[in-house]
This record gives sequence, C-alpha cells and structure tokens, in this order.
Amino acid sequence: MQTRIRGKAFVLGDDIDTDQIIPAEYLAYNPSDPEERKYFGMYAMAGVPESQSGLPEGGQRFVPEGEFKSPYTIVIGGRNFGCGSSREHAPLAIAEAGAKVVVAEFYARIFFRNCVNGGYLLPCEAQQRLVDSVRSGDECEVDVDAGTLTHLPSGEVHQLKPLGDVKPIIEAGGVFEYARAAGMLPAK
Repeated sequence: MQTRIRGKAFVLGDDIDTDQIIPAEYLAYNPSDPEERKYFGMYAMAGVPESQSGLPEGGQRFVPEGEFKSPYTIVIGGRNFGCGSSREHAPLAIAEAGAKVVVAEFYARIFFRNCVNGGYLLPCEAQQRLVDSVRSGDECEVDVDAGTLTHLPSGEVHQLKPLGDVKPIIEAGGVFEYARAAGMLPAK
C-alpha cells in the first residue's frame, strides 16, 4: 500500500451513489477478466451529474472519453459517499480508473466495507468539509501514516480520521488476503 499519494483531486458533492459511480448498464463486464475489468475504469463516475462533479461546465470528466484511466488520483467527496445499492463494483471502478484514495466526510457503510474487503481503495474520512475548499484539478497529497491531506496550492493541511483496524486489511490487499496471511484461510 502506498503511504503517500499525490495527484490531482476530483471533487464531488454529497450523496454520490453507487449508481452514479458505475451505472447499471456497465455491469455487464466481468471483473475477473482483465480485458473486461478495465471497462469498469472507463465508465467510472459516468453517472455523476455535472452539477455534482465540482467541474466547471464542460470540464474534463473523471475519465476522458474513450480512455480507461483518469488523470485524477484522489477523489474528494462530501457526506454519504457511496450510498445507494451495495454494488461492490463501485470502489473497483474508481480503482480501475487509477484513483488510489477517496476522502469523504463520511461514507455509506456498504461502500466503505467494499473498499476495505476488496482492498481496492483507501477510504479516508476528513475531519472537516473539504468539498468547499478544494477544487477539481487541484494538486493534493494524502499522507496515510500522518493522517493528513495537504492541499498543495494553499499549503493547508487537513487532518484525516485514523484508518484503525481496517488499515492492515487494505495493506494485505483485501479481506481474503488478510485472512490468508493471518492463517484464518489456507494459502492459495
């Protein structure tokens, strides 16, 4: 697991749901097939309304049209990020697009657990509202060990809540890899 993640932020509003993160019409792809799995990245955030994206009108999408990877490494959300259905494809789609971390005020429980269980993304929680001070495209750095997000244009450092007991699960690559390493499951 990367402990320092630096890159452009993609800022979203409140109540971003899993149907916006990866719309149902793109669930026909098989995440077990590497050739099909990349399409989850291509369509990540395809359902987010422009009014929720934090981008100026006509601004660059999370994943540019016809590409599989996003120029954004850090996703910043407001309250209730990942609400909606229990779609485990949502954190997978964000990770397949190349993002490494989501920082939100708080998460829908199922989205948070799917991030951790799959080992897809770091689900960090901000101690204050970031969507009002960070803009899409701003360079930021998340220091996992220090528990901070630094907004590089302003130099402001924002505290993040500790990952706690989920950190070793994410470091292992997900709940099954963690269980294997801990001897709870037989090795592959």
